[in-house]
Amino acid sequence: MTTPESDDARGGATQDRLDEGGRAGRGRWVDAAAVLSFALLAFWVTARFWLNPGHGVRDNRTDQSQFEWMMAHGARVVTDFAYPFTSDRMNVPDGVNLMANTSVLSISLPMTPITVLFGPRASFLVFLTVGMMATGVAWYFVLSRVLIGSRGPAWLGAGFAAFAPAMVSHANAHPNIVSQFVVPLIVWRTLRLAEPGRWLRNGVLLGLVVVWQAFLNLEILLMTAIGLGVVVVALAIGRPELRRGARPFGAGLGVAAVVAGALLAYPLHVQLAGPGAYQGLSRLIRGYRTDLASYVAWSRESLAGDARSSARLVKNPTEENAFFGWPLSVGVVALVWWLRRNAVVLGLAAAGVVFALFSLGREIRYDGRNTGIPGPWAALEKLPLLHSVVPTRWSLALTPIVGVLLALGADHARGLVRRHPAARRQIRFATATVLTMALLPLLPTPLPSVRLNPTPEFVTSGAWRPYVVGGHSVVTLPLPDTDYADPLRWSAETRLGMPLARGYFLYPDTRPGAGRVALFTAPPRPTSSFFITIRRTGGLPPIAPQDRVAAVDDLRYWRAGAVVLDPRLRHADELGRGMTELTGVEPVFTGGVWLWDVRPLVD
Repeated sequence: MTTPESDDARGGATQDRLDEGGRAGRGRWVDAAAVLSFALLAFWVTARFWLNPGHGVRDNRTDQSQFEWMMAHGARVVTDFAYPFTSDRMNVPDGVNLMANTSVLSISLPMTPITVLFGPRASFLVFLTVGMMATGVAWYFVLSRVLIGSRGPAWLGAGFAAFAPAMVSHANAHPNIVSQFVVPLIVWRTLRLAEPGRWLRNGVLLGLVVVWQAFLNLEILLMTAIGLGVVVVALAIGRPELRRGARPFGAGLGVAAVVAGALLAYPLHVQLAGPGAYQGLSRLIRGYRTDLASYVAWSRESLAGDARSSARLVKNPTEENAFFGWPLSVGVVALVWWLRRNAVVLGLAAAGVVFALFSLGREIRYDGRNTGIPGPWAALEKLPLLHSVVPTRWSLALTPIVGVLLALGADHARGLVRRHPAARRQIRFATATVLTMALLPLLPTPLPSVRLNPTPEFVTSGAWRPYVVGGHSVVTLPLPDTDYADPLRWSAETRLGMPLARGYFLYPDTRPGAGRVALFTAPPRPTSSFFITIRRTGGLPPIAPQDRVAAVDDLRYWRAGAVVLDPRLRHADELGRGMTELTGVEPVFTGGVWLWDVRPLVD
């Protein structure tokens, strides 16, 4: 027997379930729309590469060639069981320490099917595009499910974290930097450490995501660790009730350190003490710092920016690590003041100040001019590990901090609307106005592209194979380095079957007194310097008998089987004449390249 009251109760419960189901359904549609928006933004930024398959990154072709080579290396590790941490396919005979370079094994290994089926250029482009998209998606779900709980503010913060000017700048062939999707996972797993009774499980999971990031980019991992450390300390001070979780947090952190340390011990040993390990970056690269004026300037790839105004503030287009524009810079300061009672906000602000100060380098620079004022980084730049950080990239760490602050601010405004329904329209109008003024000028534009020279038929046809039998290498004119890395792209298209003399990579300067600081290629040899001179001046230096002897010695050192020259290069005629006069070998034109068969000289 039922009563009207029981019927009403059942009806109310049913209605509640329907309402909950409706909200869940709407939430799923919002999530899908957020993911789609990040995908569209990623394809918008990289649109010119997808529409023009023969094009590459205009402002950083050398790094694109290097990453294509790295993608091919990852595929070779899977298909040929090659050793992952060093390679003899470049810089013959010394090889390359890939742990000391951007080997991106956590991406290149799982992307092997794409590299094998569609080639390294396709896998590079997928890495770049999906990396940006995945960063937005990861931040969205961590913000909406863990840090905030509101989808709209989470979408705003995640969108900024993934597509801010600094991220779009690094999309110029730095896929390992724009792919920051592991960072929010590290944040999530770190916050979970305080859960009682799950210190072992949470510690293991944190250790695994740390390892994942370590094989993607160690610089980003270091910044994440420092930023999280500052925020955790701020939370411990500002919210005493959280200290109850100190014991499981510490135990979980210890487990994470053991797991990550055990899995990374050998790779880090190779990086720091293996063949090809270097002792920090050169003083020139350590001098790359963030111009103080760039914090309120517009990036060249932003809607409000242009290349002429930003060029004097950065070394190159890939290092626009700040460029927040003055409305957002002022807005972030005001936002921190507005939310100053929130311990998380204060922790984020403290971490941001630390990163901003570090980014100024050893001497503060303003509007393209040195001020003579020393920066705090001057006292730190020679310390172990820190001597391998490019100072300007500390300002890159501000991007996710600002993204989280924007999400917190939007969520706080949303709360004001709920608490003050009579002022709903005014609050929403003010919030929309402020966000539009701050963010609309920063909307990204598609990255510029340039048509790449097609790979010569000599490479694509496999005509190079007879010349590398017996451990020989291919020498290109000019030899590959930071200014000319096309041969790395050629080698990548052969799945690294074509080994190269020298290359573009970080390698210790082993000359007396150099201190083993990193060069962007192998230490110079007489013949490599000879061809660099021709490439830069267009003139053929005088050739003495000792130059010919040195050339033969260098060819033997490189185990050269063939020397090839792409005739489409600038000063190709002078480069070719230089090789002929040095060796006495006449070239033949085959497969779209000039070819010198130097095996008789080497063997």
